[in-house]
Amino acid sequence: MSKEELLKKMADSVVNLDVEEAKKSAEEALKMGIPPLEAINKGLAKGLQKVGELFENKEYFLADMIMAADAFKEGMEVLTPHIKTEGSKKGVIVIGTVKDDVHDLGKNVVSTLLASEGYAVYDLGIDVPAEEFVKKAKEVDADIIGLSALLTTTMERIPEVIEAIRKEGLRDRVRIIIGGRPVTSEFAEEVGADAYCEDAIKALEIVKELLEV
Repeated sequence: MSKEELLKKMADSVVNLDVEEAKKSAEEALKMGIPPLEAINKGLAKGLQKVGELFENKEYFLADMIMAADAFKEGMEVLTPHIKTEGSKKGVIVIGTVKDDVHDLGKNVVSTLLASEGYAVYDLGIDVPAEEFVKKAKEVDADIIGLSALLTTTMERIPEVIEAIRKEGLRDRVRIIIGGRPVTSEFAEEVGADAYCEDAIKALEIVKELLEV
């Protein structure tokens, strides 16, 4: 089996909601010598991205999303311990799902990948009010705040958080990235965020770019 075939097998295991196959293919990736981060980005995360599309198109339902998350996590448990990070802490990131929203699958993927790349990640979880983002950002001297929203109704919480950050005088030194199914690059520009992340892989790229500036 080629590397490309195995990566596809990993992605398919998540799409097919196959927990055992996700674990097995992740172990095969390590044996083949595929770098763990590449296996995550081009294998498991690709599958999760496809599951998100199927959910959005109403071909998958909440139960499917939960099973896909289980398959993803099983593969991640195999791969994450083998990720080697170099050097000291690259940057400090506070991330969470905004108030009134309890969806965290995409946010969890972003948190895991950022942490595996050597960033200090403080995940506040779900249903996080604006003041909690501000409090944590001040406490840990955050470089970036990541806001996630999966519903069109909770998406409107994002500008509330940005305004709270601005009122505390943090906006000039803290970059803000946003993501979630209803979020767009146009919305990010409209509310004054620094960037829109369409998926976890893009989030990694954007964080790297923002912290290099």
